Amino acid sequence: MAKILKMKQKTILFVFGTRPEVIKLAPLILYLRKYDRYNAIVCNTEQQKEMSNQTLTFFDIKSDINLDIMTADQQLSNLQSNLLNKLSNIVMKNTYDAIIVQGDTMSAFCGALTGFYSKIPVFHIEAGLRSYNLFEPFPEEALRQMISRIASLHFAPTIQAKNALLNECIREDAIVVSGNTVIDALYCLSETTLSKSIECLKKNGVKINDKLVLITVHRRENHGDRLNTILEAISVIAGKFPDHQFVLPVHPNPNVKHAVQSALGSFHNIKLLQPLDYPDLVVIMKHAKLILTDSGGIQEEAPTFGVPILVMRYETERKEGIEVGFAKLVGADYKKIVDETSSVLEKNKFATKKNIANPYGDGNACRTIEKAIKKLL
Repeated sequence: MAKILKMKQKTILFVFGTRPEVIKLAPLILYLRKYDRYNAIVCNTEQQKEMSNQTLTFFDIKSDINLDIMTADQQLSNLQSNLLNKLSNIVMKNTYDAIIVQGDTMSAFCGALTGFYSKIPVFHIEAGLRSYNLFEPFPEEALRQMISRIASLHFAPTIQAKNALLNECIREDAIVVSGNTVIDALYCLSETTLSKSIECLKKNGVKINDKLVLITVHRRENHGDRLNTILEAISVIAGKFPDHQFVLPVHPNPNVKHAVQSALGSFHNIKLLQPLDYPDLVVIMKHAKLILTDSGGIQEEAPTFGVPILVMRYETERKEGIEVGFAKLVGADYKKIVDETSSVLEKNKFATKKNIANPYGDGNACRTIEKAIKKLL
């Protein structure tokens, strides 16, 4: 009888620090933990301390390591050096078979760079997204390009992302088209959880109806004059459509928070909320008539619900949504934001819904990723 060889347990370090990273890595952490062959160690840099820990709690994941990395008005260079020092100390004291990072944050870049310096394989989730403008988004476009130079395995969410990597001379056998794990995260939400979120939102004054508009704005490149222009456009739209409710979860960054509250705090039909729990945000996306956002993840999630998106950025690395008609780029252009929003809100909600398959995935990304990791390790 042939002898069955049991795979030695592999220790994999997950490094992340923001809420979007948690949402996209949590399904993979949970999936790997179903197998004895993996020891998944979770390191939260706490780049977004409150929001990342809040989201981890929803997925019932506890961090093994917390870095509490943020300080007031911290410059990018200081954030990078502090992250590298703390992550290097962790890697020196423990043995890891691989490091997994996601996307394009400073936490992801420093996690990858730490792995490279220690000659530990780096697996990059959501690899190959490109705008090819180093300042749109800033600093994310540069960070993800640099991660691609040092990663051992690249999990591209789409064919377009794979082609971007191939064009940069990344070996094809190091690229796996997996779909985006953010779609897997959506399938972690039960109907019971979503129903509880609906009731919670109603108690907080959010009207779940066919005249609901979700707005998110936080990107670094939109701070300052761009943000003021966006907020001015939103105020005009809110006045033009008094029967619609505009829900804006306010990002805790003081550069965003103070400007938003000052510009929009007095409107009866604009609901300014604290950062939402993940299920609450999904409920609002699911029921929205329109979404205005500068977020990357929402561009990927909203197509699952057929909701049109206006992207308040001048470049997007998620071009598939635009190509199939889910999204439009409006930048921080006052006229475009007002005109395009008005065009959607003047119509019946159900006339604006898109009945097209989500181009970013089908909920099977974690399975594909695990197979590739198992093969490599």
